[in-house]
Formats: sequence, C-alpha cells, structure tokens
Amino acid sequence: MKKGLVVLIMFSIFNIFSKAQVNPEKELSIDDFIKEMKNNKSLVIVDVRTPEELVGPLGKIDGVINIPVQEITTRFNELSKYKDKEIAVICRTGNRSTFGTDFLISKGYKAKNVLGGMVKYRQKISK
Repeated sequence: MKKGLVVLIMFSIFNIFSKAQVNPEKELSIDDFIKEMKNNKSLVIVDVRTPEELVGPLGKIDGVINIPVQEITTRFNELSKYKDKEIAVICRTGNRSTFGTDFLISKGYKAKNVLGGMVKYRQKISK
C-alpha cells in the first residue's frame, strides 16, 4: 500500500513539473503570445471556442479566425493560405486549443497552443 502511494505521489509530482514546462515547438506562454502579437504582424490567431463564447465575458481578440474545435477536422482547409505562417491557437483555458494545435501540426501547419487561453490573456492585459 505504501509503495503504491509513493509511486502515485511521485507520478503526480512529475506530471505537475512536466506540464509546467513550455514546449517551444508547439506552445506559447501568455507573455510570448503577447510579444508575438506585437512583433509578428503575420501571426495568424485561430480561436477554437464556439461563436457564442466569442461574444461572452472573455470576448475575442481582433482579427481572429474562429473555427470551433468540434469543426477543426472538417474546416482546417480554410487555413490553407496561412500554411507558411505561424498560427497561434487559443481557446478559453488552453485545453481545447491543445487538440486544435496537435491536429493542425499533423496537417503540416506551424501551429502553437496558447497556454492558459483567453482567461490568462485577459488577466495579463488587465494588469
């Protein structure tokens, strides 16, 4: 019993620390996302939330392309003209955008997930 508990605790600690690391190949921290928005005028932002969420309390970022995550596998070709551009994929908290990012990468896009999503973005810009 104790050995199993120790293994579970160690796994949990490892999992927490591994998630805290940003994978620069496919993730953007909020700070890096904001820098990219300012410095990279060709950055494409894909918001994978529902259209209803875009008019909700978190709002939307001007110029985003909205493709809900439920539709990304059938609508990704709408992004074909941006295949050579960097794409930042965002949602509410960064969970749905993880799927969207992974899918776009699998199709050859230069996509990165925005960690923390719109919640972290709004917190950061309201300071």
